[in-house]
Amino acid sequence: MKVVSPEILLYAVPLLAFLAVYFFRRSRARARHEEQLRESVQAGLTEPVSLHPVVDPNRCIGSSSCVSACPESAIGVIHGKAQLVNPSACIGHGACAASCPLEAIKLVFGTERRGIDIPQVKPNFETNVPGIFIAGELGGMGLIRKAVEQGRQAIASIKGLARGGTDYDAVIVGAGPAGIAAGLGAIEHKLKYVLLEQEGSLGGAVYHYPRNKIAMTAPVRLPLFGRMKFNEVSKEALLAFWQDIANRASLRIRFNEPMQSIERSGNGYVVKTPRGSYAARAVLLAVGRRGTPRKLGVPGEEQPKVVYRLVDAGQYRGRHVLVVGGGDSALEAALALSEQPGTKAALSYRGAAFDRVKPKNRERLEAAAAARRVQVLLGSAVERIGARDVALKIGDKGVTLPNDAVIVCAGGVLPTDLLKQVGIEFETKRGAA
Repeated sequence: MKVVSPEILLYAVPLLAFLAVYFFRRSRARARHEEQLRESVQAGLTEPVSLHPVVDPNRCIGSSSCVSACPESAIGVIHGKAQLVNPSACIGHGACAASCPLEAIKLVFGTERRGIDIPQVKPNFETNVPGIFIAGELGGMGLIRKAVEQGRQAIASIKGLARGGTDYDAVIVGAGPAGIAAGLGAIEHKLKYVLLEQEGSLGGAVYHYPRNKIAMTAPVRLPLFGRMKFNEVSKEALLAFWQDIANRASLRIRFNEPMQSIERSGNGYVVKTPRGSYAARAVLLAVGRRGTPRKLGVPGEEQPKVVYRLVDAGQYRGRHVLVVGGGDSALEAALALSEQPGTKAALSYRGAAFDRVKPKNRERLEAAAAARRVQVLLGSAVERIGARDVALKIGDKGVTLPNDAVIVCAGGVLPTDLLKQVGIEFETKRGAA
């Protein structure tokens, strides 16, 4: 019998051990990804809501670099090929595509089953309606660095339009990456501008990213400031950067002024908000695809204690909080609040059951309800929001709960209808870039 030499064993044993660990980990990862996909299918959450990756199986080698790059765990590797396993969690930042060593991933809007309307824009970012421009996510670009570039280029195009006859040269709608870049460009080109933001903070969709999420990993070029280099910057660091830039440039932003309408007037347009009207030669729409939060339409909703997304559960510690909604975002908000010391969380939903949610969220909510950490109010509707309470109707019965804050998780309303009324033409994307 032939004896294996000690030299071969010296190298073979560690190699075999390494391979055993490698294949064991891949097997566990595959099982985890298959379970995620199964949960998404069971919950009916198989359609991504915005820009998302599509994998070319002929180029993909299953390296898992995209999996490591995705903070939302939206993508996984099954049978040696990458694919979306948690589509509803994908927010379209494109880190997966940037990380792929073989460029096997492209970012697209819509699917064969669910088309997404994207407005048609010219190379200078002007729509088919002269004087109305679109940049950023609404126009089909969810990547931060490219949204910034589009905002910069769009305001440069507006610079070339004839001036005079209106209060402003440009009304910029949206203080996300594209809107901030456009505002800086307006200052650089000495344009009279007003920058409107529907919420109380800048950053757009970035502001609503999860805490400590990696938001951007590539440099950008900003008007007035030049090239800004980033290396895996977190949400918090990026927002702090935007705020510093806005302060240094004295960027004028009118917060809490959502756009309500755009009307033709003379040689320009009038943009109306709840607080005023702004006449300009051109309008640049730099809004995201989350849209305007869908509201309840009840008395008291205008109070500052009513918000439309949970950003930091810790700020509600020790308070009575009502969450309204029946999707995963509502369940996850209620559960996060229930984990805060002293917080009394309640969840109101019109339906009789939580049908289109992930099984794990449903199970966690049932456990929290059984432990009396969350008060679940099915078949309920908010009727009034008071300063220290909230009134609901459950069937024929009225209920009043003590309340310090209300978080409405009812999705958003895109300005598609409003833009179509202005005459802007759209193209339905079904899995196209």
